[in-house]
Amino acid sequence: MTTGISRSQRITLALVCAVAVSTIYAIQPVLEKAGGDLGLAAGSLGWLVAAGQIGYFAGLVLLVPLGDVLNRRRLIGAQLMLTGVGALAVALAPTTVVALIGLAIAGVFAVVVQVTVAYAAAVSAPEERGRTIGAVTSGVVLGILGVRILAGVLGDTIGWRAVYAVLALLCLLLALTARIILEPDPRSAGVQFFRALGSMARLVRTDRLFLSRGLIAFFLFAAFGTLWSGLALPLGAAPWHFGSTAIGLFGFAGLAGALGASRAGRWADSGRAQAISGWSLALLAVSWLLIAQSEPTLWFLIAGIVLLDFAVQAVHVSSQHLLTTAHPDHASTVIGAYMSFYSLGSALGALTTAWAYSTRGWWASCVIGALYSTCALAIWGLARWIQRSADRRVVSELACAAIFTPNASRGGGGGRDAQAGGILRRIPDSAEAGGRRDGCRVSGTGP
Repeated sequence: MTTGISRSQRITLALVCAVAVSTIYAIQPVLEKAGGDLGLAAGSLGWLVAAGQIGYFAGLVLLVPLGDVLNRRRLIGAQLMLTGVGALAVALAPTTVVALIGLAIAGVFAVVVQVTVAYAAAVSAPEERGRTIGAVTSGVVLGILGVRILAGVLGDTIGWRAVYAVLALLCLLLALTARIILEPDPRSAGVQFFRALGSMARLVRTDRLFLSRGLIAFFLFAAFGTLWSGLALPLGAAPWHFGSTAIGLFGFAGLAGALGASRAGRWADSGRAQAISGWSLALLAVSWLLIAQSEPTLWFLIAGIVLLDFAVQAVHVSSQHLLTTAHPDHASTVIGAYMSFYSLGSALGALTTAWAYSTRGWWASCVIGALYSTCALAIWGLARWIQRSADRRVVSELACAAIFTPNASRGGGGGRDAQAGGILRRIPDSAEAGGRRDGCRVSGTGP
């Protein structure tokens, strides 16, 4: 039986997420410095970013389902240590090939983030699951944005390799801490690995909630990637000419927005996950009007960053709350499949923002970001409309049953009539008056 999770455990899980995901994004603020040190041509710098993302996608598909097969507490420790091995290989890499291999290894095992989220959902009491997921996944945003600040500062002072040495050490320490602090997670009867792997594909084909939330995540993180993969371009150019440390400090604005959305989990616990998603996605689209204003002052841009990261975190937490609640026995598989949409969306945003900026400037990148945000909002609206239509059909059928089912005196069962009658009382008058009875299937029920 699930008894809940302590504050220290929640903090540990958030730190696991922050450090693991940092190994993927730490290279971005120091990309030019790393490429120069490794002797990589300017046109090939993108491979340093792509190696981690490719490894991450592979880990999402191949490793995350292990969370539904093996003990998640042990899995978290093992994957953290292997993530640290990849980070250490990058820190010591004598050649580009070794650095690419290290980045790919770190990316593969950084999917410990998804295993951690599934663990948090499994050990949380149902009434606080959203709050716990919100706190744990805030570590993801903390890592993505915070490592930009750390890497920018270390890159300008000690050197770009220092950030990976620090991350390797933190992975080792957290692996030991997780082993000591975390409790074994409750497990259902054994799940076969290949069955868990195959269920990923079935989710896309058969689960409407998963598909809609996956597509929302795809466009949500395409917008996120558009901002954070392209922000250094206008800030490093005229009139600002900022260095990597100054650009990294903009991560504080993103942190403020993401941490401001920490209550999204509590709102989801109260049954408002869908509503939170809707207005947060609308806020995401509006934020681009501010982000596009990078001159003559940066205050509008900073405000837009806060709004965007608030919206992204609120939607991300709400989606994971809905999915882990709907699939409590397969949380690792579901989260892994969901995050594959995240990975592909982030890659799309990174690619298109660089292309747009090189052709039309920052405003073009913002238009693309706003387009991705609008697509996510449209998918949410369509999914809500489909769900409400399905709910109305169910209520209509139950209403018909209440009207045409024999009463208790004729052997029909008073309990069922009372239940259907209660549902009828909740149907709007306009729905009853609109002739919904015409769609009733009354054959064999009797008058």
